Amino acid sequence: MRIFSDLNYKQLYQFIPHMHERRYVQDEVVFFRNDPSHALYLLKKGEVSLNIDVNDTFEILTKVKSGASLGESCLIKNRKRQLNAFVTSENAEFYVIPQENIFSIFDDNPKIKTKMVEALAGMYSDYNASIFKTYKSSLGFFNLKQVYKED
Repeated sequence: MRIFSDLNYKQLYQFIPHMHERRYVQDEVVFFRNDPSHALYLLKKGEVSLNIDVNDTFEILTKVKSGASLGESCLIKNRKRQLNAFVTSENAEFYVIPQENIFSIFDDNPKIKTKMVEALAGMYSDYNASIFKTYKSSLGFFNLKQVYKED
């Protein structure tokens, strides 16, 4: 998971006591857009669609599988979810780390905070670059899910 990619084993170990397992079934909501971003979700098993609500429908932007993280915005205080997340597989299993525990780890370990916030900034920078690239190549007319496709 990119958000943890720069941490060593000792730093990663700090999160283990704070991980809670959650299970979801197909079509269950993990979170909605505009929900408070109070936890980081690590997808252990299953598939989840990330959607944006447009008018009265949900447009799928991408689907993520085991090994993905969701809700990285919880690394920043007072953020809200920007996407909706729905389980698309029969079942999904997550490790959930509450934001308050993440911030406690950050308070005790500034190097962990720095590495994770830098990873988050890199992810957001890549998303922006993808948006601009897609926008330029489509002369301003594009489907937002094109942004989530890999090069």
